[in-house]
Amino acid sequence: MHSIFLYICNMQKETSIDHALRATWQAVAKMYNEQASKHDSTMATAFVLLNIDFENGTPSTALGPQMGMEPTSLSRILKTMEEKGAIYREKNPEDGRSVLIKLTDYGKEMRKVSRESVITFNEKVRAHISEEKIKHFFEVTEKINELIANRSIFDSMERKAG
Repeated sequence: MHSIFLYICNMQKETSIDHALRATWQAVAKMYNEQASKHDSTMATAFVLLNIDFENGTPSTALGPQMGMEPTSLSRILKTMEEKGAIYREKNPEDGRSVLIKLTDYGKEMRKVSRESVITFNEKVRAHISEEKIKHFFEVTEKINELIANRSIFDSMERKAG
């Protein structure tokens, strides 16, 4: 009986969309973290670097929502980045109540390294997967995000349970 349960669990894991997404993202995150560690950085830091406007900086209040990151997590990353000399904060000339996060020369250099890693990854994937499959991948992920955003994934389950 125990082995049947394990078989069913393994079968579900192999065909579960959320498992495939999670496992793939974990592999991508591990790969990016390995690359970032070569530059005494992290994937999260690289992600922030890539979301800061290269020339004009980005309002700190816009950064979290832009990346889907919680304010407390972002605050910790920004503090570390500031300590390492990758960013600095400047009063927003258009809104004195907010702060712009700007890249230092070192931050701009690290942003270029991060950008190259992303480009390399995308080029490698595209070299091994047809453009048609890539197109379908984006269609599927867009639809999943749309279903989640509209909260329609669990609607039918809630109606059945009620």
